[in-house]
Amino acid sequence: MRNPHGTPIWYEYHALDADRAQTFYEAVFGWQVAPSGDGAGLDYRIVSTRDGVGLAGLMPLMAGMPQTPGWLFYVGVDDVDATIATAQDAGGTVRMPATDMPGVGRMALLADPDGHMFYLMRGAMDEPSRAFTTPPDTAPGQMVWNELTTVDQDAALAFYAQLFGWRQERSLSMGPLGEYRFVDAGPACVGATMPVLPDGAPGWLFYAEVEDIDAAIARAIDGGGALAQGPDPIPSDAFSAVVTDPDGARIGLVGPRRG
Repeated sequence: MRNPHGTPIWYEYHALDADRAQTFYEAVFGWQVAPSGDGAGLDYRIVSTRDGVGLAGLMPLMAGMPQTPGWLFYVGVDDVDATIATAQDAGGTVRMPATDMPGVGRMALLADPDGHMFYLMRGAMDEPSRAFTTPPDTAPGQMVWNELTTVDQDAALAFYAQLFGWRQERSLSMGPLGEYRFVDAGPACVGATMPVLPDGAPGWLFYAEVEDIDAAIARAIDGGGALAQGPDPIPSDAFSAVVTDPDGARIGLVGPRRG
């Protein structure tokens, strides 16, 4: 999985109960979840869309990993070790040192200066990842947006710009709540940053495309989750929403209203 430097290439969910999480996410997004079969003795499951596009891993919480359930993402880089050095110089910390996984690539788990975690990865394969896509190439089930809620947008953007070359050239006013700042990596808009809203929480939030946002919300609630926000209208005649899963972890939905 080699994509342009600074491009999200993989996602990962750390679960309190991997079986329960698998049942929930298969129902909400129509994802297919299967054992990785890597032979390493880990309960690591591969999450794919109905069309067979690999997009994420699902695994139980493990020692040394985040101790609350939730989603992380991997950002592709040209050189993992050089990017680690840049991150440390900019105030980031290493949570898992650089590790080589045969046939997969080199990776490391870092935290930005505010403690929000993310992976770096240099894939071993030349084939590009399709886990994250942008219009017009999106499809139901794929990740389509990466959103960072932060107490200091300027500092966060400066940090990630040093690591990944991300740029903020456009923004949308949210009135007294601040600005929603779009983030570009190369020619693609990979997501945005936003300030912490009242009753909100800082951190990364990832959005997956659905065919019918109201139906997906209903499936999430039926599966033991809850609606945390939305549906809210967004550009391109779509809507966004945020749900929590049975472990309380958040994930975003993007899609039309069919009703």
